[in-house]
Amino acid sequence: MPELPEVETVRRGLAKLIIGKTIQSVSYDTPKGFPNAREDVKAFLIGASITDIRRRAKVLIIDLNNDYSLLIHLKMTGQLVFVGDVRFGAGHPNDSLVNTLPDKSTRVSFVFKDGSRLYFNDQRKFGWVRLMPSIEIPNIDFMKKVGPEPLEVDFTAKQFAERFTRRPKTNIKAAILDQSVIAGVGNIYADESLWGAKIHPKRLVSSITTEEFESLYTELRKVMNLAIEKGGSSNSTYVNAEGKKGSYMDFARAFRREGLPCPRCGTIIEKLRVAGRGTHICPFCQTL
Repeated sequence: MPELPEVETVRRGLAKLIIGKTIQSVSYDTPKGFPNAREDVKAFLIGASITDIRRRAKVLIIDLNNDYSLLIHLKMTGQLVFVGDVRFGAGHPNDSLVNTLPDKSTRVSFVFKDGSRLYFNDQRKFGWVRLMPSIEIPNIDFMKKVGPEPLEVDFTAKQFAERFTRRPKTNIKAAILDQSVIAGVGNIYADESLWGAKIHPKRLVSSITTEEFESLYTELRKVMNLAIEKGGSSNSTYVNAEGKKGSYMDFARAFRREGLPCPRCGTIIEKLRVAGRGTHICPFCQTL
């Protein structure tokens, strides 16, 4: 599933390409991926212009000029591909990012007034595109439950540590992955930040000291900002707005480096299972 840096890369790429465009038509394959009443689509989507594109956790929010918004969740295999004077594709790394569209994975197609198009592709059909009044977005269940954004300027190390007090008997990795604690952090950046802070992922939240939480806060923000700068972590066909592959994996220190030496101490990186996920640690730097 795309993590916060990947979704932020999608947001930044699309912001350069679709803001100001007017939606001329939309088509979709099934209501599951586009759960919107035809009357609402006709009244509030067709003819509307895009004024902004935002992100909350892993959800993209495309604002329209009529106080309605499109919410898009990529889930596990979602992609957004813009085709116009330039081509931009981001999301799940498969050939639909670069092939002729629509294809068999295309769930929703938007045609803009200038002839350019935006495709929402999703192989496994878990993602969705939802139209709703912008004012109602904070009231949907997901938005009520999701934790704060880890990269917000006013989100402090103290507030970060306080978010974990609700999960004292949980291992720290499971707590980081809990979207109600912190928004948008997935497996890659959990492993990377725990390695950076020298914290074993199986340690209970209650055992983490104030100093360790401060270090984890710093490391998490560092690796996620680096991932955004590098366009995400995909090393296959994932591309950003300039057609470049996400390159964060070139900078990973622990994730998917099992069998290789730890870049800090030289001990061989190991892979284990924590919180139901493949987890990468340095057994010397990150002790239980």
